[in-house]
Amino acid sequence: MPRQARLDAPGTLHHVILRGIERRRIVDDRADQEAFIERMGQGALETGIVIYAWSLLPNHAHIMLKSGQAGLSHYMRRFLTGYAITYNRRHNRYGHLFQNRFKSIVCDEDVYFKELVRYIHLNPLRAKLVKNLRELDQYPLSGHRCLMGKRDYEWQDRKYVLSWFGKREKEARKAYRDYMREGINQGNRPELVGGGLIRSLGGWSVVSSLRKDKEKLLTDERVLGSGEFVEKIIREADEKVIYQFSRTSLQLKVRGLIEEVCAREGVAVHELRSGSRRGKLPSLRSAIVIRLVKDYGIPLAEIGRQVGISTSAVSKITSRHEFT
Repeated sequence: MPRQARLDAPGTLHHVILRGIERRRIVDDRADQEAFIERMGQGALETGIVIYAWSLLPNHAHIMLKSGQAGLSHYMRRFLTGYAITYNRRHNRYGHLFQNRFKSIVCDEDVYFKELVRYIHLNPLRAKLVKNLRELDQYPLSGHRCLMGKRDYEWQDRKYVLSWFGKREKEARKAYRDYMREGINQGNRPELVGGGLIRSLGGWSVVSSLRKDKEKLLTDERVLGSGEFVEKIIREADEKVIYQFSRTSLQLKVRGLIEEVCAREGVAVHELRSGSRRGKLPSLRSAIVIRLVKDYGIPLAEIGRQVGISTSAVSKITSRHEFT
């Protein structure tokens, strides 16, 4: 079955989940953790993304964010590609770091905002990386510490999150922490990590009841919300969403840059794609690869197809360069 397009538009609330390939680790040490957080935050500032909640665990991560003008896919591509290159270079490895493409679920903010903040920030406790809420207050790899006033991130909207719990910061922080404590015994909450009828309505018992009453509701696995909310999101996507970095747009972007550089250097495009290593062709390919990865976050496989080399070769080129 072909994968479905992402539902996205500026201002859309997403619960993003990304996992290491074959459940492998995506961070091995403190340097990896800092690089991950830095790229996540800096990319958000540069693309207009607003982050409300996040948690980084050894082999996966959760982020709740609001999409900016550039779109969710553009932000995630730049963030994850840049981080994967840094990770691979540090650990002398090649290939994919993350499992397939990241998962994103459009969420009904009015209904799920507080629930998702709690679910995401309790992840380290559920995973037994910390023993209790007191240790979680100091845990450096989640947005909870920021909400508790232990750390400030320019890219995490702490004030907006706390505004859901009170008008004054001190009372809001206390109410938020009490809310966190109440959720500790709720378990994994599978209804918050995917959309669709069963998850959005709260389980099979509710679905079964509705089916007996022959009530029909529109559902979509990419959306966490009521049937009415799902309908609204899909309608908006059909009418307004233009995927600025869809496959076709990516190809046009890559093609345009290649033609521009080749024309300036007096090299035919077919020569660049021939795989030849004569003259300045290798250095020209490297320059194009670095430009596409650094400035646009184009996937390595797509770059390889357009410049006539393998994904592995693209990865080796990027591993020799520093990305800031």
